[in-house]
Parts: sequence; C-alpha cells; structure tokens
Amino acid sequence: MMTETTSTQIDIAGERIKLGENRLISLPLPRLYDRTELAMPVHVFRGRRPGPVLFVSAAIHGDEINGVEIVRRLINLKLLKSLRGTLIAIPLVNVYGFLNRSRYLPDRRDLNRSFPGSEEGSLASRVAHRFLEQIVSQCSHGIDLHSGSNHRKNLPQIRCEWESDDELAFARSFGAPLIVHSRLRDNSLRQAVHEMGVPILVYEAGEALRFDEPSIRFGVRGIVSAMRHLHMLPSRTRASKGESLISRRTFWVRAPISGLLRRTCELGDLVSNGDILGYIENPLNNKRTPVVAQHRGVIMGLQNLPLVYQGDALFHLAAPDGDEDQIVDSMEAFQSLVEDFY
Repeated sequence: MMTETTSTQIDIAGERIKLGENRLISLPLPRLYDRTELAMPVHVFRGRRPGPVLFVSAAIHGDEINGVEIVRRLINLKLLKSLRGTLIAIPLVNVYGFLNRSRYLPDRRDLNRSFPGSEEGSLASRVAHRFLEQIVSQCSHGIDLHSGSNHRKNLPQIRCEWESDDELAFARSFGAPLIVHSRLRDNSLRQAVHEMGVPILVYEAGEALRFDEPSIRFGVRGIVSAMRHLHMLPSRTRASKGESLISRRTFWVRAPISGLLRRTCELGDLVSNGDILGYIENPLNNKRTPVVAQHRGVIMGLQNLPLVYQGDALFHLAAPDGDEDQIVDSMEAFQSLVEDFY
C-alpha cells in the first residue's frame, strides 16, 4: 500500500501533475452512440509537500447526487491551500447514469458490480477498469460517496470492513453518527480497492435524486476530518459532539402485506423488539396492519415511498454496541449537530 508520494508522479490520461500543482483532467470515456465525446472529470490537488494520496469519488451510481455536491463544495474549500499530499476528487464516475438520472449505465449494468473490469469488456467493465487503472492504482486511501436508492433514505453512516485498529481509526475519523461493519460485495469498487491494499470508506447518506443538506454537510465535514487524521490538512482541536456508534449487525424489516405505508418513526430513532414502526393501510377500507420491529436497533435507513408490496424492505436497523443511554446520547448529539447546520 502506497502511503507517501516523495518521488512518485501522478499521471492521469497522459498528463503529469507535479507537487504543488492543481489540475482538472478529462479522463476519456467511450463516446455516446451519436458520437458525442464523453469524459470523466478528475480534479487533482497536489500539495507542495508529499503525503498520502486520497481519492474521493461520487456518482458511481449516477442518480446518487448528494456526493456530487459534496465534491463540489470540497474542491472549493480554501483549506486545500494547506494540503499535504494529494487529493484526487471525482464528482462524476458514472457520467452516463448521471446524464440519464439513472443508477445504471446504458448497458443496464451496475458499475458498482463491474469491478475490477476489463479493457475489452462491456461498457461498465471498461469504465470500471479505467477508473482503477488511472486513479485508484495511484492512491493510498479512498472515500466513496453514496446515497440510498429506490426511494430509500439513509442516515449518514460509514460502511467498511476493518481488519486493523488503523482502519477503524480511519473510519472513526470521519465522525459519522454510525459505522457499520459491512462485508465486501463481489465486484464492488470497495472489494477491488481492498484487494489492492488501499483502505476505503463508503459514506452513505440521503436519498437518490434529492439533495439533503445535513447529509451534504456531514460529508464535507467528514472528509475534511479524515484528511486531518491522515495529516493531509492541519490538525485542529474541536470539542466532539458524540462518538460514532459501531454496528456489526444490521436487520431489514419487511412489509407484512401490500398497501399504503404510514411511518411512525424516523431516521436515527432507537427502537426495541416489538415496537411499532408504522402501519400498512388498506386503501379500500379502514383496516391497517402494524409493521413491528423484531430486533432492537437504530433506524439507519427507511423507505420514503408509501406504496409498498408484501416483502418490500421498509426499515434498515443497525444493532450498535453499547447500552441504551450511550446510543441515545450519540443520536441526540447527531441531531444537535444537524440543528447547528441550520
């Protein structure tokens, strides 16, 4: 795993970026079918002093636009003038999906299930291969930005699989309300990066095709905090507003019947086994069926669309370590921080 760039050049799309330089590079992608040229925008910021090389990627799923805004705000921070090492920020990995307001590529493949890819494979495979070869191969750390999909909204959270105290410390440094131990998924970016020996965090927050201001601000704040942890930015003493909760297990609560969902809980709520999370109502009469939690946990994700079929995943619960008071205190600190954002 690369940790320093003392004598290492950064080369992307045939362009060399030296220490102390900032550059916007267009990484060529396969053209649209009308022959329109297309490129992945890559912002490269190199400090005058060598250090870690961090990539921050967004919109691997083209409809997850909170990350696009996070990257836009990140690259405009004056704080980057104090950068040590290199920041490579990619606001649009799946440019095709972004243009079509779609999670997928035009070949109907999920880019985040297409890694490590191939130079001679499908469209998704080629984009994945190019991203790994041109960008990730030159990095020491990564942060990948995501949102909920299919009318689902996620509590700001970090997903990772830590194998050492250093990796867990990297996750904690982000300062998200929740850190979820998440197994690697086959052919995901996270798996491919992990196999390259590069520590990577996945930040999940908000909902696809919607800007969520707290999620965006948490994202920018978290990336800056992680960069301070890596000594890429000057350290700063700041009073903590609560420790991240650690969860090694998660559970889905599914719809017992089809109908119209009326929720009685929100993201961040702590619920117990047997608690009613909402009701599914019959649109033709007054009958309703409760949706009941089968485990104690914090609501880390939920469905916003009221129209549900039997078996739909409605609530995602995390089972964090700690007693009830610790969990409540942490979630209250998170809510206090959200209120400060406004």
